[in-house]
Amino acid sequence: MYAITGITGQVGSALANHLLDQGATVRAVVRNPAKAQPWAIRGCDLAVADLADSEALAKAFSGAEGVFVLIPPNFDPSPGFPDLYPVIGSLVRAIGIARPSKVVLLSTIGAQAQEPNLLSQLGLVEHAFGHLPVPVAFLRAAWFMENAAWDVAGARDEGVLHSFLQPLDKPVPMVATRDIAALAAELLHDTWQGVRIVELEGPRRVSPDDLARALGHAVGREVSPAAVPRGAWETTFAMQGMQYPVPRARMIDGFNEEWIAFEGTGTHVRKGTTQVQAVVDALVATAGQG
Repeated sequence: MYAITGITGQVGSALANHLLDQGATVRAVVRNPAKAQPWAIRGCDLAVADLADSEALAKAFSGAEGVFVLIPPNFDPSPGFPDLYPVIGSLVRAIGIARPSKVVLLSTIGAQAQEPNLLSQLGLVEHAFGHLPVPVAFLRAAWFMENAAWDVAGARDEGVLHSFLQPLDKPVPMVATRDIAALAAELLHDTWQGVRIVELEGPRRVSPDDLARALGHAVGREVSPAAVPRGAWETTFAMQGMQYPVPRARMIDGFNEEWIAFEGTGTHVRKGTTQVQAVVDALVATAGQG
């Protein structure tokens, strides 16, 4: 049996489908069982547990051959990430009690970066999980191709991709969630000792120019990329409702300046198979149904 947190999100749902299609037994660890009813219908066992509730988590993880941990993303964290520490402590205690055969943590490219930024949250989780009494794998995924969902409306309605990633011709490591799920399933089936770091990107790197072309093909019009001036980022994020825009801006700086990068050499990075055009086509089709 494999216990999965975050099963109602993109990666968690793709992973659950992957495992179920392989005939595996899946336990969905959820806060709201009503939202998880489709997974119960598919045959998943439901375990109700908040990530800050170590006792409930320990029960949910008990007897698991593997546990997939996905920390809910917080794009506007308070300074110092105070909301993260109770979750980290709860997960560490729960895993120490339940002792699953292995743990796979969905981490991120650049988790090891020393410059404070939005992704530092997962660096803190990695540090804590590095001392777990069970084998643990950090699956460091590249920039999600699905982030292009934010760009569909501008591409369709204005013919413009407003890009924070810069320069516009600079390729960035990106990956599709389906490829993350496939690798997570592979790791959950695998056996190792201690801490393992696996880094994942797509079949080729994607520049904003590439993304604009993919969006243009999907929406049926020419789409031009336009760089958002650095001086406008934090104001833009604040206008979108963020209280603490600096960590997000620094994260994007990290990609642009390449201090957010994979830790290993190219030979140590796994490659997914999903092209960005396939992901963008699906995003545009979904937006059209909305």
